[in-house]
Amino acid sequence: MQVMSSLVVLGLCFLFLVVKPDRAYGSSRGSLGRNNGAAAPAVDGICAISVTPYGYKCQEHEVQTDDGYILSMQRIPEGRAGGSMGGQKKQPVLIQHGIFADGFTWLMNSPEQNLPMILADNGFDVWIANTRGTQFSRKHVFLDPARPEYWDWSWDELVTYDLPSVFGFVFNHTGQKIHYIGHSLGTLIGLTSFSEGHQAEQLKSATFLCPIAYVSHLKTKLVRLAAKAFVGDHEPQSTATKNLVHLAQSVRDGVIQKYDYGEEGNRKHYGEAKPPVYNISNIPRDLPIFISHGGLDPLSDVEDVGLLLELLKQHDETKLSVQFLKDYAHLDFIMGVNAKDLVYNQIVQFFSKYQQ
Repeated sequence: MQVMSSLVVLGLCFLFLVVKPDRAYGSSRGSLGRNNGAAAPAVDGICAISVTPYGYKCQEHEVQTDDGYILSMQRIPEGRAGGSMGGQKKQPVLIQHGIFADGFTWLMNSPEQNLPMILADNGFDVWIANTRGTQFSRKHVFLDPARPEYWDWSWDELVTYDLPSVFGFVFNHTGQKIHYIGHSLGTLIGLTSFSEGHQAEQLKSATFLCPIAYVSHLKTKLVRLAAKAFVGDHEPQSTATKNLVHLAQSVRDGVIQKYDYGEEGNRKHYGEAKPPVYNISNIPRDLPIFISHGGLDPLSDVEDVGLLLELLKQHDETKLSVQFLKDYAHLDFIMGVNAKDLVYNQIVQFFSKYQQ
């Protein structure tokens, strides 16, 4: 690694504040064989590790992005009791993890306490996404993850390639519009992608847990100092570098925009001196949205969530629900033992309002 600077401090802060370390820094054990989108055997995958031992059906899938990354997805098509939703087709739900996490993060609690299995038991067709570079999504059609070229991406590429690819995959398999759930970075890529209109014909509703569209009011001084000190003038390396650089730019600049390559680089990439801004207010005003955030969350700061809500002030108020839990922190939304009662049941009720 070339950069042993404030970016390292920033990365360590995110590691401490967000979730367990991303296994992108470990071995590539458990990568699945290619099968051109068909269900693959659940060997050494998330299904075999965390789902089927509890009596749930689970499928391993792979999705290829337009820029050649091969992503793993897990599908829990039904709950342990099976059945359907009153004779209706099961509604698909796509769950997107945050930074320093993968799909396994959602399954760390017991079946009675984790979101994917709760949704499956409530009659939903659950799909779990894993972004590029995570343990089970570390393949490419020709790039080697041991080489820097593989890691030359930030969350811009997750917006442009990963999320549209997994949406298209789920939509093609189910033929139905999709409920989206994002946590942390998963909210950022959802908000920006939906504002760009990428999933306009495939999206049924959106749930944002701990939204981090704005991160300019971070309460953690160490993170803020590291972000302000970092200038981002080195060659891209891994997700811990370029992706964190992009997040650091958001902290420093206080805007939601594409990756800043500097004036010369921006002209090359975007044809202008400054990177384009994502206009969150372009999200369709009639899209059902559920936002849940906590008062003890140093990353999804209350003031920053307020800025996001200000952008959504023209949204159809009957389609926007906001939940505030004053004693909840960032990890509580995916690992809290009372998250089922406080958050997940609310999500199920929210989805039930928008069934076919």
